[in-house]
Amino acid sequence: MEFGEQLVSRFNQLVSSLGDVMPGVLTCVTLGLAASFLSENYGGPVMLYALLFGMAFNFLSEEGKCVAGVELTSNVILRVGVALLGVRITIDQVTGLGIVPVVMVVFAVTSTILVGWGVARLLGLSRDQGLLSGGAVAICGASAAMALSLVLPKDEESERRTILTVVGVTTLSTIAMVIYPTLVKLLGMDDFSAGIFLGGTIHDVAQVVGAGFMISPETGDVSTLVKLMRVAMLVPVVFLLSLMFRHNYKNKGQHESKTPMLPSFLVAFAVLVVVNSLGVIPAVLVGLMTDLSRWCLVAAIAALGIRTSLKNLAVVGWLPVILMVIETLYLCVLVLLVVTFS
Repeated sequence: MEFGEQLVSRFNQLVSSLGDVMPGVLTCVTLGLAASFLSENYGGPVMLYALLFGMAFNFLSEEGKCVAGVELTSNVILRVGVALLGVRITIDQVTGLGIVPVVMVVFAVTSTILVGWGVARLLGLSRDQGLLSGGAVAICGASAAMALSLVLPKDEESERRTILTVVGVTTLSTIAMVIYPTLVKLLGMDDFSAGIFLGGTIHDVAQVVGAGFMISPETGDVSTLVKLMRVAMLVPVVFLLSLMFRHNYKNKGQHESKTPMLPSFLVAFAVLVVVNSLGVIPAVLVGLMTDLSRWCLVAAIAALGIRTSLKNLAVVGWLPVILMVIETLYLCVLVLLVVTFS
């Protein structure tokens, strides 16, 4: 009898918990649907639309039934979306491009993050701003910004830095999607070289695909593979940052669980890459998981928007934007030199 009562009690607690979070989660999903509709029918980056829609509903983060669900979406669902990105990558795809693109991607990602850190210090910005924007520019735009924000130390500026980085990197990625194909044609690159350049420089995956197939199917395929190589760099970068800030917390005498040695979403990402490389995941399931990842990330962006105040964002100034422009130009010049002289 006691077991039955405990079971009923736990079931009621579960229902109550779901009831607490569902209004906020459904609100974020609805904003994501609106953003996707606008993007698919009128063009433009879906992530930016989701962010702007979310910011318009900032009042929902202050009080009411949506608070718990918005927080869940911006944390747990975000982690699920990042983890599921691993299903888009296989080891064969990475090795199939040859050694030069692999070395280029590793060096470009590493050096861009270091440039971001260094320039941030010169501009008087925080170390975390440099690491966050450098990683977003170097790896995969808004998705990387959200993933990196999970392991960087939390303070009162954390969410504002993340939102600003998402807005900046998405805007720059959209501009690059328009300008870079024209640059490729002016420089007379062949389809393969154009794919290396576009995949190695544009920030977000969607914009890379758009720019690549704007030129040719071969350029689209190559640029997508190079971009996915950059996405794969999310694993070592997040892992190293986790180690670095875990050590910092330990030195400060703070609780180490704030930055786990190996975040669970990162483990899931790496496992999915390996499993997908073995070819055991059906193509239909890969497609479903890819779509689920996209929806999780769009909903999480909307949640971050809801938690962001335009008034607080406005006081940040132009320095973080200048930082991201410098990082973008550095990455562009570096990859252009590799493509030209390799």
